Amino acid sequence: MHLASLLIFAAALFVAAGSPGPSIAALVARVISKGFRDVFPFLLAMWIGEGIWLSLAVFGLAVVAQTFHLAFVVVKWIGVLYLAYLAWKMWTAPVDAKEGEMPREDSAGKLFFAGMAVTLGNPKIMMFYLALLPTIIDLASVSLVGWVELTATMAVVLIAIDLAWVLAASQARKLLRSKRAMKIANRVSATTMAGAAAAIAAR
Repeated sequence: MHLASLLIFAAALFVAAGSPGPSIAALVARVISKGFRDVFPFLLAMWIGEGIWLSLAVFGLAVVAQTFHLAFVVVKWIGVLYLAYLAWKMWTAPVDAKEGEMPREDSAGKLFFAGMAVTLGNPKIMMFYLALLPTIIDLASVSLVGWVELTATMAVVLIAIDLAWVLAASQARKLLRSKRAMKIANRVSATTMAGAAAAIAAR
C-alpha cells in the first residue's frame, strides 16, 4: 500500500481509538483498581478484536457481520453484563490490603474474554472499520500484503495509545495509598466501569 494511505489510516485510527470510550474507560478503571500487572490479557483481546473487525472490512465480510447481526448483539450484551459484574466487584472490593499488596487477580482467561466482548460488542469500533474505513481506504484494491500492512499499522497505533492510557492510570494509582483513597478509587473505578457498560448498552 502507498505510505500516504497508511498514514491517513493511522491518523484516523489514532483519533478514533484515542478518544475516551467504553473500551478505554474499562481499561483505565481496571488499572486504577487493581494495577497494570494483570491487564495485558485484556489489552491483547482488545487488539485481537480490532484486528477481527479490520479483517472483516478488508475481506468484504461486512455482509457476514450484518447477516449474523444477532450473534454480535449477543456478544455485546455479554460484554455489558460482564462489565457490570466487574463494576460490582470493584465497588465492594476490600481496602485493607497491605502496602504493596495487590488485590486478588482475575484469571487471564476471564480478562481476555472481557476484552474481546468489550471490543467486538462496541459499536464505535464496529462503525469505524465497517463504515468509516471504506471511505479512507479503497478496500477493493487491498491485497493480502496490504492487509498485513494495515494490521501492522493498526497494532502500532493501538499499542501506543493503550499503553499510554495504562501508564497514566498506573501513575494515578501510585498516589492512592490510604484506605480512604483506595475506597474512593474503587468506587470511581466501579462507576467508570458501569458507565462503560451503560455506554455500550445504549448504542
